[in-house]
Amino acid sequence: MTPLSHDRYCDEILAQTDALRAVLTGADLTATVPTCPDWTLRELAVHVGGAHRWVGEIVRTRADEEVPEDKVPGFEGPDGDDPAALDAWLAEGAAATVDALREAGPDAEVWTWVTEQRTAFWARRMTHEAAVHRADAALAARAPYEVDAEVAADTVEEWLRIVSLAQEEGDPEAAELRGGGRSLHLHATDVPGAEWLIEFGDDRFTWRHAHEKATVALRGSLTDLMLVFNRRLEPTSPRVEVLGDAALLDFWLDRSSFG
Repeated sequence: MTPLSHDRYCDEILAQTDALRAVLTGADLTATVPTCPDWTLRELAVHVGGAHRWVGEIVRTRADEEVPEDKVPGFEGPDGDDPAALDAWLAEGAAATVDALREAGPDAEVWTWVTEQRTAFWARRMTHEAAVHRADAALAARAPYEVDAEVAADTVEEWLRIVSLAQEEGDPEAAELRGGGRSLHLHATDVPGAEWLIEFGDDRFTWRHAHEKATVALRGSLTDLMLVFNRRLEPTSPRVEVLGDAALLDFWLDRSSFG
């Protein structure tokens, strides 16, 4: 599987934000988010919208270093608790950021927090930032959650890449994801070809698409695999099946939980 196109990511930022807004409409914005217990539903929304505005400022200015949050117009969200103002703020921020990403194209040089210093990184990251936090919002609002198969698969692959980059750059938690002879198999039961084999080598982990026996296997729908992989669904949930050494899956989830 290859990353989605730049245009598709831009479309998805808008689509995922619109879907998040739909979850928020009529919801109790003071409710605690179970998967992000330090946040209320409103604070979660402000986090997503603030991230969009921050990235938009980086892209618009072609920043070559991190932009401080206090330099980002509107970063802290609208004044007051009016749900309509929050909704408009989310929509405006996503649209402005997508406009900046489309104008820049995927290859403009900008600051990022990984080695890839291109706008393509931000288009992909903001797509999955919204998709995963939309799952958080759906849990808090007790709303249904669905995500397109291509987006769900790309969410898994993007996170594998980020954890791999973190390991290369010496992150202490990611550095522990090694150990010859062990492996983790992710198997989506509803999407042909949506399988990943993560192998723990002596020095680092690698991953590839494969259907092979592993130390531990996680089976379920692609959306549920993505949610477990992003620590939004417990691996003990009856919606998924864990076969083999469940402790290795827990080890992966614990050591890849930064960010």
